[in-house]
Amino acid sequence: MSVILWFKRDLRIADHALLAGMGDKGVVPLFIAEPDVWQGADASARQWDFVAESLSELRDDLARLGAPLVVRTGDAVDVLDALRRETGADELWSHEETGNALTYARDRRVAAWAAREGVAWREVPQAGVVRRLDTRDRWAKTRDGRMGQPQAVVPAGLNAVSGLDPGVIPSSRELGLAPDPCPNRQPGGRSHALSLLGGFLTERGRTYRADMSTPVKGETACSRLSPHLAWGTLSGREAFQATAARQREVRGTREGWGGSLKSFQSRLAWRDHFMQKLEDEPAFETRCLHRAYEGLRPIEPDAARLHAWSVGETGLPFVDACMRYLIAGGWLNFRMRSMLVAVASYHLWLDWRATGPVLARYFTDYEPGIHWPQVQMQSGTTGMNTVRIYNPVKQGHDQDPDGSFTRRWVPQLAVVPGKYLQEPWTWDGAAQVLDYAYPAPIVDVKAAAKAAREAVWAVRRGDAFRTEAARVVEKHASRKDRQGRFVNDRSPRKRTRSGSPDQLKLDL
Repeated sequence: MSVILWFKRDLRIADHALLAGMGDKGVVPLFIAEPDVWQGADASARQWDFVAESLSELRDDLARLGAPLVVRTGDAVDVLDALRRETGADELWSHEETGNALTYARDRRVAAWAAREGVAWREVPQAGVVRRLDTRDRWAKTRDGRMGQPQAVVPAGLNAVSGLDPGVIPSSRELGLAPDPCPNRQPGGRSHALSLLGGFLTERGRTYRADMSTPVKGETACSRLSPHLAWGTLSGREAFQATAARQREVRGTREGWGGSLKSFQSRLAWRDHFMQKLEDEPAFETRCLHRAYEGLRPIEPDAARLHAWSVGETGLPFVDACMRYLIAGGWLNFRMRSMLVAVASYHLWLDWRATGPVLARYFTDYEPGIHWPQVQMQSGTTGMNTVRIYNPVKQGHDQDPDGSFTRRWVPQLAVVPGKYLQEPWTWDGAAQVLDYAYPAPIVDVKAAAKAAREAVWAVRRGDAFRTEAARVVEKHASRKDRQGRFVNDRSPRKRTRSGSPDQLKLDL
């Protein structure tokens, strides 16, 4: 009998426990391109193009092992059932996946199909996420134990099921995805992941701790591994262990490596921590974590404001520069991601369920388990995190002090003197530019922030709010370990009442 090995977010042959454990079983390595999933509100052609490039390289790697990747397009249950009939496979192997609502519902349908047809579905973890976790109290120890386990060895060869048409890797157009120009998108494939990892650990990462917050320096100082971790061309354990090895090499040096690598390890841990939130509560994607925030903002958003924010035309120069940068490249450092959500949520008063899908489509590295908890955290609807309302003008001055980033992405402001670049409406020559080459701000920054602050904090008053917040904390808040790895190590060691850090960064 044979096994269908279903690749999902694990597009590699290295450190792949299921591949390593195949032995002499006949194997059908399978990837399913699911039109229904890719037609979701959070999916985009830039994401698929990254996946398609990764699949091409994975197919070559598997071919060298003797079992080329089989690609099928269609509904997962239909594809799996057809392959079962064609090959006689009585087992289905895959890694666990913490995906969006569509993939969660699909997995439940696959489980029902497998039980009905007598197919044994074996799922194993590939990250620090623990399925059916009963308490967060021991989670960190479990996660660290998994990261420290030896990596799975690539088998010398595989016993392929013969006679199968390998199928074609469909284009984004064939999946029905809208055109999505992204000229600066990172390429997919494991070879690119390894190149990024090596370059970060030996050269680019030395200034990571100091430079991660700025979109200018962060572009090179951050690892840029996030899309590869999201789609599994590189495993979290590989990143963790390679970083640990480099930490041993630089121990005792005074070149900045020690602090930067410690910060990076912290963010790898936070990545698993946030994915665990969605695993524990799938409704993170659709419902405010603290129910008191339901109805705070209009469910039907102001269409004009949403569009202006989505295309980088809010009239707030640094906000628009960050959005345009993201649209062109599919990546943005974490502080600026947080600012985009915060401005949309507080200044523009848009519900996170309207803005979250927009950003998800723009992010090549979209990871549902990180995205939805973070979108809620930055919009202030978790009930356990400090409300943080970014001042977009101040952020522009702080993170782009010479204005080079803003001028590059908002060239319409070329004639504005540097002193007024982040708030051109205060320049006496503003009439030359605003509402002509570039829009005037669609909101008053100070007034909008004040109104938002009052509205959000008003919800927090009363015993009912605190009771619900306590439930959220118990289920989702981080627990600090002895080494403090699950605390933002660039912020003061002050804890909020919830036990979660005042501020979080996930710059990978």
